[in-house]
Amino acid sequence: MKIAVCVSHVPDTAAKINIGSDGISIDPAGVTYVVNPYDEFAIEEALKSKEKFGGETVAISLGGDANKETLRKALAMGIDNAVLLKESGYRDSLSVSKALAEEINAQGAELVFFGKQSVDFDNSVVGQLTAELLGYNCISVAVSFTLDGNKIICEREIEGGKEVVETNLPAVITAQKGLNEPRYASLKGIMAAKKKEIIEKVPAAATNYVEVISMKKPASKQAGKIIGTDSSAVPELIRLLREEAKVI
Repeated sequence: MKIAVCVSHVPDTAAKINIGSDGISIDPAGVTYVVNPYDEFAIEEALKSKEKFGGETVAISLGGDANKETLRKALAMGIDNAVLLKESGYRDSLSVSKALAEEINAQGAELVFFGKQSVDFDNSVVGQLTAELLGYNCISVAVSFTLDGNKIICEREIEGGKEVVETNLPAVITAQKGLNEPRYASLKGIMAAKKKEIIEKVPAAATNYVEVISMKKPASKQAGKIIGTDSSAVPELIRLLREEAKVI
């Protein structure tokens, strides 16, 4: 069985983000990039599936040369092969999904793992769009995964609870925190990953239907105001909420 895992190279969530001079992208100066946190759960589940059922794993990423760092981490964790769909320009979610679907189809992968979302754009749609383009079944936000022959059973998070769903291969699974505990790359794995080839391909051109027209930081919070320490402050508080904050 061929198992694919799609990974993103994203800014560290602890990084201080500034808007670039073009006004539509972030300034990369001083920003550390890492493998998308949710994709680590996807990588681990791909590895667990290979260990249990056999087959071959491949990590796929779309982006520039910097994405090789994330692909190397996937290889160090135990992924067999890596493909970089080399692209330096902006792509919206549908355009990204088309490129990934084309490569997954070329790889012949019937089980595909994604993180539930990337922490940069937070759209949470690429896995589902890719499944639709491939004609694969899809289970999103999975917190458990079981494969029995051709049948997949997952528990997934929904608002206010969880649900158990069943589908069949071929399928796309998007991973939520709690699906597993990602392993650390061993020294042996890190050394082996340095010797593995990352295959570079140029993805087919695709039309963007979403355009970033501007980026800006949220407005700074105003300083707090103390209007009293006992019940006598309630009338003034109500007045301020009505006339200044306009929330009542």
